[in-house]
Amino acid sequence: MSRRERQQTIALAALALVACSYLLADAFVAPMMQPARGTSAVAMRSTGEYTGFVPDMQRRQLMNFVAIAASAIPLGVIIGGYAWYFIPPVGGGGSGAILAGDINGAPVSLTGWIAGHKPGSLPELVQGINGEATYLIAVEGGIKDFGINATCTHLGCVVPFAPSAQKFICPCHGSQYDANGKVVRGPAPLSLALAHQTLIDGNIAFTKWTEEDFRTGLQPWWMK
Repeated sequence: MSRRERQQTIALAALALVACSYLLADAFVAPMMQPARGTSAVAMRSTGEYTGFVPDMQRRQLMNFVAIAASAIPLGVIIGGYAWYFIPPVGGGGSGAILAGDINGAPVSLTGWIAGHKPGSLPELVQGINGEATYLIAVEGGIKDFGINATCTHLGCVVPFAPSAQKFICPCHGSQYDANGKVVRGPAPLSLALAHQTLIDGNIAFTKWTEEDFRTGLQPWWMK
């Protein structure tokens, strides 16, 4: 699910919450009493019957408020949990850097990652900018200074790395990318997005790649 789709989903959920609150408020409003047929308003006042004043209206309004609040709280919890699931929390740092997250969203330390990944080992996915799946690649002495977004530029499938071919190959429609994420076979029209890899207090982090794409010599399409 893309960032725009997640935002649309949350917006629709919020709209549903507002609609539910409105319906509840309308449902609890007491109906207006009408004078009986043939009885004038003047006659009703003179007999001490209904005159248009509702003595317990404030109590009804209070009950309406309580009912709306009681419904809004669980709905808010549900929507919040839904948003939390689809937008994993990631830490931030100076200069707009975003901490990489493991499968649980915890920060990924450079020393810990290098200890488990030797040069030539398979690229591994972490949570990158906006929580998107991003590959880290081990090299001699550490990791590459950039991360590769794992989202295929054709229809958004997550692209795994095929060791036998030394390429990223999309399982959905066969698009292929080289070891740096440059598209070498369609139907994908563009290379995989890049992000700069940096460090925050010893933890791996990412910053946006805004300059020319070194693989193609073009401006980054993902910044448009």
